[in-house]
Amino acid sequence: MPRQARKKSKTGIYHIMLRGINQQVIFEDEEDNEKFIDTLKSFKAVSGYKLFAYCLMGNHLHLLLKIEKESLALILKRIAGSYVYWYNLKYRRIGHLFQDRFKSEAVEDEEYFLSVLRYIHQNPIKAEICKEIDEYKFSSYNDFVKEKQEVVDIDYVFSIINKDEFITFNTKTNDNKFLECDEKIFRLNDKEAKDIIHKISKCRNATEFQSLDDEKRNKFIKDFKENNLSIRQISRLTGISFAIVRRL
Repeated sequence: MPRQARKKSKTGIYHIMLRGINQQVIFEDEEDNEKFIDTLKSFKAVSGYKLFAYCLMGNHLHLLLKIEKESLALILKRIAGSYVYWYNLKYRRIGHLFQDRFKSEAVEDEEYFLSVLRYIHQNPIKAEICKEIDEYKFSSYNDFVKEKQEVVDIDYVFSIINKDEFITFNTKTNDNKFLECDEKIFRLNDKEAKDIIHKISKCRNATEFQSLDDEKRNKFIKDFKENNLSIRQISRLTGISFAIVRRL
């Protein structure tokens, strides 16, 4: 079946989701998150886009941006390509890191724009990573609160609502559905799961785990299951396909 054509935004504003291949973790540590944020910042001048929001979520990320100079596909190719090159050097790996086709949706009016912005900032709360929206380090929420413009463009948002309204709006509970990652709430959070994976396998990251021989890998996966890690979580944190983890 041919791929469905992307809907073109009349405003040039898009909500984008990029995820790791096989739902693999793409941000292993704080340095990885900071590197991706720096990459977003550095390519703004090259590609001529405005960035209104971002949130990095371990195995996927959300962006809200406006294209002005280059196409959306080219912008994301530049960002992803630069980050993957750096990531592969750091972890001594080769090959793809992101799924080939990113998800996107057009954002055509201010009401929908603000709803998407709130949805992006509330991702860590919905994933039960934190309880308060300002506790999460790797989203753009605190850039607005502190009125920083190092990465995000806050002026457009504050032309619609003021800072106090922004804070109130972003903390309101909502059940909006946008570009979902199809992730379930895990029985263990990611930090707990990573600690178990490291303790059992001695692997420091997904790349090291993928380099194990099949016999060791399969034994460790069974051990992870016995330690209450879900099939989907094991797949995400190790980069081993869901089908293999489920079969074992």
